[in-house]
Amino acid sequence: MYMVYWTEVDDGTDTPHSQPFDTSDMIAAMTFMEGLRKRQREGEGVCFVTMASEHPDSVGHPGVDVTGPDYNWKKRRR
Repeated sequence: MYMVYWTEVDDGTDTPHSQPFDTSDMIAAMTFMEGLRKRQREGEGVCFVTMASEHPDSVGHPGVDVTGPDYNWKKRRR
């Protein structure tokens, strides 16, 4: 699933909006976002246009997991 978020500013009042799109419809989400950005370029009070995704068949849970005492990851640099 994709979700497009944006804010509309009217007379100093910020109103957040969102629009969902199906997982198979990324092109529609991107087209919708471009329409919002076009309105923004033309001077309309549209800002903070962004998209987030969440795949329904994702493996595991999103977020941070707890690590055990044996966890010892180090970034190696050359």
